Amino acid sequence: MAKALMKIAVKVQKGDCLTLAGDMLAVGVFSDAPAGSLAKKIGAAVGKVKKLGDFEAKAGSHCLLYAGAKSNAQRVLLVGLGERTKVTLDVLRKAAALAATKAVGLKAKSLLLSLHTDISAAAKLDVSQIGQSLTEGACFGAYRYDEYLTEKSPKRVANFKAVIVDSDAAIVTTLRKGVLVGVVMGLAQNYARTICNRPGSVVDPVSLAAEAKKLAKGISGLRCTVLDDKQLKQKKMGGILAVGQGSATPPRLIVLQYVPVGATKKTPAIGLVGKAVTFDSGGISLKPGAGMGDMKFDKSGGIAVLGVMSAIAQLKPKCRVYGLIPAAENMPSGASYRPGDIVTTYSGKTVEIQNTDAEGRMILCDAITYAQELGCKSIVDIATLTGACVVAIGQKRAGLMGNDDKLIGWLKDASDKTGERLWHLPCDDEFVEEMKSKIADLKNLGGKWGGACTAAAFLSQFAGKAKWAHIDMAGVGVWGAGENDAPGSIGFGVRLLTAFAMNYK
Repeated sequence: MAKALMKIAVKVQKGDCLTLAGDMLAVGVFSDAPAGSLAKKIGAAVGKVKKLGDFEAKAGSHCLLYAGAKSNAQRVLLVGLGERTKVTLDVLRKAAALAATKAVGLKAKSLLLSLHTDISAAAKLDVSQIGQSLTEGACFGAYRYDEYLTEKSPKRVANFKAVIVDSDAAIVTTLRKGVLVGVVMGLAQNYARTICNRPGSVVDPVSLAAEAKKLAKGISGLRCTVLDDKQLKQKKMGGILAVGQGSATPPRLIVLQYVPVGATKKTPAIGLVGKAVTFDSGGISLKPGAGMGDMKFDKSGGIAVLGVMSAIAQLKPKCRVYGLIPAAENMPSGASYRPGDIVTTYSGKTVEIQNTDAEGRMILCDAITYAQELGCKSIVDIATLTGACVVAIGQKRAGLMGNDDKLIGWLKDASDKTGERLWHLPCDDEFVEEMKSKIADLKNLGGKWGGACTAAAFLSQFAGKAKWAHIDMAGVGVWGAGENDAPGSIGFGVRLLTAFAMNYK
């Protein structure tokens, strides 16, 4: 039986961080300025390490102090923030994540955060947003996925607490507003990471549907319905059925719904569609064995939507939100769909199958059509869709494509706010032409070039009159082993799409 994960809590407290007791105190230091007021109080050690060149205070750097630090904390961690006037919310978020990561690695139970004290005036950042960013970072950095580690000697604490400290009562009040939002966002992101990290033997389409129902049952304002394989057949959702027919576990379409209090028929509805291939072997077009274990992460888009709906139901935007998660396991068997098959999708459009490993678009197209049927005027899908996107723009950004400039702009705004970066790519008519078949309406694979763009162009044909955008997160969903203290899913998209829904116009 899997063990419980570490519980993470974040709060704000009025007081002097130098007099409060804690296992670690994290202090922000600028690279282009003398030690700030708090760092000066800590003692000569701060100036000494800077003078020696051991700590340049660049963003992402850190230095741990023990002796000479004038603090009641057991340890003091200096965290680099870079140039004073160039500090952003994302710099603070990452600084808090770094501090929490180091604290958990040292088995600390408590972390005092004082990263913000000399920032708000210099960088002109909103104090509430500072609180939210620090909280999101602390939640992210403290996370560890160790459900299946069975060592008797604990490698981390059972409960971890981060406390943002400030001596000004008014600032504490404003910080607290941001922290309340940050806790929802941060824990929703970690929830998504946990579900995504679980193997295909634990998370399959049926168990994922059960998890979605469990989530909805536990949060007021969130409803969940599930279309099983029989209902999918009745509705003729051929794309989802085709991908899932080779597996012993049948596919599902999970529909989560949030309706704001006082909503009317005129209240706008948005659809968030996430690809959840719970394990992707490639089907008949079998993937190479090396790295296939990572194909449990092919459900990342769908799990991101699950996390988003968890956050949305608590933060309560003014629009209706549907979260649609087509879930299937792509497996090779005598019942699998084949290259050469022609599949009739829910829209009625036919698709020639050229490669069974181009399966994500096949389940997304049915869900996008269904989102329109539910009345969604704006639809955003998110998926680990193409390796071509990783080749094109690397592993630092997700690809963004769509048919409406305003919707693209709103998503870019959400990206700027959350630090989950996007890069706009084309998917216009020249790419649609690449996806046309001679024996069906479309084919599920384009030519050699522009694979991320042709995949998006394929999906665009199912958006109808809706404003539609596509996020290809293939390169950004997972940390590689050794790159982070918590390898696995990073829950990309949860904060991004939650911010988009909260500010939807």
